[in-house]
Amino acid sequence: MVATVLESRAADRLAHAGTAIRTVLVHVQPEADAQPRLDAASDIARRLGATLHGVAAEMIPAQATSDPYGYMGGAWVTEVQKVIAGNLQTAETLFTGKAKGLKAHWTAVEDMPAQAMARISRGADLVVAGGSPLDYRDSYRWCDPGQLMLEAGRPVLVVPPHGGRLRLDAAVVAWKDTRECRRALADALPLLSCADEVVVMEVCSEADTEDAGVHVAAVVRALARHDIKARAKVVAAPPDRVSTELNVEAQAIGADLIVSGGYGHTRLGEWVFGGVTYDLLHYPERFVLFSH
Repeated sequence: MVATVLESRAADRLAHAGTAIRTVLVHVQPEADAQPRLDAASDIARRLGATLHGVAAEMIPAQATSDPYGYMGGAWVTEVQKVIAGNLQTAETLFTGKAKGLKAHWTAVEDMPAQAMARISRGADLVVAGGSPLDYRDSYRWCDPGQLMLEAGRPVLVVPPHGGRLRLDAAVVAWKDTRECRRALADALPLLSCADEVVVMEVCSEADTEDAGVHVAAVVRALARHDIKARAKVVAAPPDRVSTELNVEAQAIGADLIVSGGYGHTRLGEWVFGGVTYDLLHYPERFVLFSH
């Protein structure tokens, strides 16, 4: 009984965002270990009363059509095309099952997944990504959430590999005074308005704590004007501790959502040296909403 009541409250909470989020876009793959993404997207769309738009996208690897030694002949390419067609059909079957009872739309294309998703995101309010093992890196079949974030121009909700239900009891806003964070805050307003507790948190050096306090206080006041109750927090820690500190705070308040600007530095720099976006993308412990 208690569990049922809690689930009902969570559903009612997310429903408050329904007027702002009318279309949820998700990349659908046939593999079982990619299902947490589809499960999360369908659950969110159902609770919002939104349209769920599923996209299956795969493409023949470039080496299949450009092999200079002739090992990959026409027959091999034909077989690969059959496999892709079968995968797209299986993905559609999975999507149809999850979208039962929902307003739904389906698209299947032979294209690079990230590019296809970015292009189709023109009609989406929220893009759901992630929700698959971290070692899944075939860009001809898998949609890179980081690339999608950079190209879509829409908020991207990354599902942790283990999946789960977005409850929105509480949320943490990862603040840094950048364009990307301001964009993420604006995109997250519909979801933040559903949470019972919101913490706006900046992790910085000891020397920057005073300025950081000014930043987060201003954000808290701005959220209050949207009837979102939030509190500010500043933590002094080295750069390699930022994502850890965000997750520690999220754990402490029971937050299952972190809101973050994505790739404030160049993506190449984060790929080589690491960074907050890299850590949150590659090691997500909970849902993360990114904007760029």
